[in-house]
Amino acid sequence: MGDQYLRSLLVVGMTSLVRQTRSHPERASKWLTSLLERKPARVATVAMANKTARIVWAVLSRNEPYTPHTA
Repeated sequence: MGDQYLRSLLVVGMTSLVRQTRSHPERASKWLTSLLERKPARVATVAMANKTARIVWAVLSRNEPYTPHTA
């Protein structure tokens, strides 16, 4: 299902984000920080890649600019 190369790029990118989060937790999103507290790093990495893929798909399919939800 889907492009395997694109999926692997997303996972590699999110792996980098998880590593960055561990060294600088004050810069990370609250969602990712809480996910890393509850789940193993690899599961959190794939979850973040999945979330990013869904955001990209929504932006491309609606042909609208990305506007993140702010709390």
